[in-house]
Amino acid sequence: MSTYFADSKLIWTPSRPTWTAVERFRRFINTKHGLNLEDFHALHKYSVEDYAFWADLWDFLEISSSVPPGDKILEPGNLPEVPRWFPAARLNYAENLLIRPKSDSIVITAGGESGRVSHYSRRELHELVRQMTCAMRKHGLQKGDRVAAIVNNTITSVVICLATASIGAIFSSTASDMGTQGVLDRYRQIAPKFIFSETEVTYAGKRIDLLPKVTQVFQDLRKYGAEQMITLPSLINGKEISVSQSKTLSQFLSVDDGSPLVFEQMPFSAPLFILYSSGTSGPPKCIVHSGGGVLLQNQKELKLHVGLEEGEAYFQYTTTGWMMWTFMLSGLALGARLLLYDGSPFHPDLHAYLKFINDQRVGVFGTSPRFLAEVQGRGINPLDIGSFADLKTLSVTGAVLTTPMFEWSHKAFGARAHILSPSGGTDVCSGFVGGCPSLPVYSGEMQCKSLGMAIEIFDQEGKNIEQTGVAGELVCTRPHVSLPLGFWGDTTGAKFRDAYYNMYPGIWRQGDFIVMNPKTQGLMILGRSDGVLNPSGVRFGSGEIYNVLEQFSSVIDDSLCVGQRRATDKDERVLLFLKMRSGHTLDDNLIKQIKDAIRAALSIRHVPAFILPIEDIPYTVNGKRIEIAVKQIVSGSNLKPSGTVANPESLKLYYKFRDLNAASGESVHVKSKM
Repeated sequence: MSTYFADSKLIWTPSRPTWTAVERFRRFINTKHGLNLEDFHALHKYSVEDYAFWADLWDFLEISSSVPPGDKILEPGNLPEVPRWFPAARLNYAENLLIRPKSDSIVITAGGESGRVSHYSRRELHELVRQMTCAMRKHGLQKGDRVAAIVNNTITSVVICLATASIGAIFSSTASDMGTQGVLDRYRQIAPKFIFSETEVTYAGKRIDLLPKVTQVFQDLRKYGAEQMITLPSLINGKEISVSQSKTLSQFLSVDDGSPLVFEQMPFSAPLFILYSSGTSGPPKCIVHSGGGVLLQNQKELKLHVGLEEGEAYFQYTTTGWMMWTFMLSGLALGARLLLYDGSPFHPDLHAYLKFINDQRVGVFGTSPRFLAEVQGRGINPLDIGSFADLKTLSVTGAVLTTPMFEWSHKAFGARAHILSPSGGTDVCSGFVGGCPSLPVYSGEMQCKSLGMAIEIFDQEGKNIEQTGVAGELVCTRPHVSLPLGFWGDTTGAKFRDAYYNMYPGIWRQGDFIVMNPKTQGLMILGRSDGVLNPSGVRFGSGEIYNVLEQFSSVIDDSLCVGQRRATDKDERVLLFLKMRSGHTLDDNLIKQIKDAIRAALSIRHVPAFILPIEDIPYTVNGKRIEIAVKQIVSGSNLKPSGTVANPESLKLYYKFRDLNAASGESVHVKSKM
């Protein structure tokens, strides 16, 4: 077995696998087609060999449409790589999320660091969307127009999105903490007709005045065709504040004449969402997603891979600028209760945040490895705060969930929960690999490939190497429904093809470095392939180093591992930056311990050439380590950070490490200024 999986061990088995939705779906297909698919892996094989799988999924999920899909599943699209799915069908994304009877059952619970909790019934949500849709129509919004939002994760944000979708317009959002330039880099490209924005918010207990940014954004975007700026009530005290030539939300909604909510019936492949690449080292790409593709794909992931059931509480901690916010919304179509959280999970403290999860009886909790590491690092035992008796699934994404963190999380929340670590991307607004409630969980491993996703592992020559236990490129060899329609403004598709199809013509390359366990068929993401470490021709991912560093979590707060390429050196060398916990320093003894641990767990070739203290680690606003930009900086690039970097000042810390004058292979200790 591959050395990557030497420490993998069985930590969870499903108690009632035959009761899971994915098993019900397998039996549904067997009955429908007279097949004998015996297990999940046979189901996956069918799902990537026969496009009828997507029609089966449509029927199983009971997608609502005014015109049924018919027999034709796909036809050529505008780009050769992206087919047009279910061309005959007509449907509406928002209608599928709101179609259940307008009852008084709670479908959204909104909370935050203030401690206030508000509940919204299905009837109330429908009425809020009706009011917003009516106002949008009265103010001239039409199919194909763009609506931009600079918003927090609140009920109002959900309403704006669903109202936009009901009209057949296109929705795009950024979190309110994104810098002015980051917002403009995105919205100048898509030229929105309407802009909705917060005016003042709180984060970590601090008031943040957004009016200067909002004013600048609106004045700039008016030159690009923006007609309306709608300012939302303060999230601090509810007061309405307007900026020049804008409307407050109450003014915008005042035109409501009581018209019923009408859902425009759209083609399955009609554009609905514009999401953005991280843009950490250049302008973000505007990724266009179809309403039908997001609806079908995300319901599949939530119901079959996550196991979300009707009536269950689903809490995904996310900002509105991350694809997981869009992903989360499809829980409404499955009859789940969504929990929206506004603010920092660390304010007033982690105990209050964890108590909120327990008290709200969350069944599916979506979080990040960074959050779990922080809970562990602070010595907090979640079971001292609550029983988490309703927690059925812990979904951890946004970065690699290391083997030690798998095992800690398994114990920390009571060992009942199914732990999964899906990996996909904003590019597809979904997952490529992830979990399965009917399969066992091995520590450090993603359980399976996602249904309908023809995932393979290629070497640099394009040969499938997945059964060898050798790491390679994650590729998808067959189209699926949530392939992006393209990049906004990229009329020829040249930028799109360069982003995903430049290495293996006709085959999607995701840019992740991945390996499969030939014994369990589990998978492990080792980092971004464009950030793959390659000293002396030995290719490995940063995730392998982070995995080893988990044993030092009591003294190391965070870490960043990148390659450095210099014109004077033939080979790349590896730099490991460590942010120490308060009261701890990086000394020669700790460096030796880290080197010995990496050598023992991996090999001498994995030991970084330099282990260095750093005051801060750069992250995107969505909580992902920024490795590639740091690699470019230490290799000589004069990088200008984009607005997607949550802490852009941190990048300046790395320029001083361009010229490290130690012999290759020797670790050095640069005294920390902390």
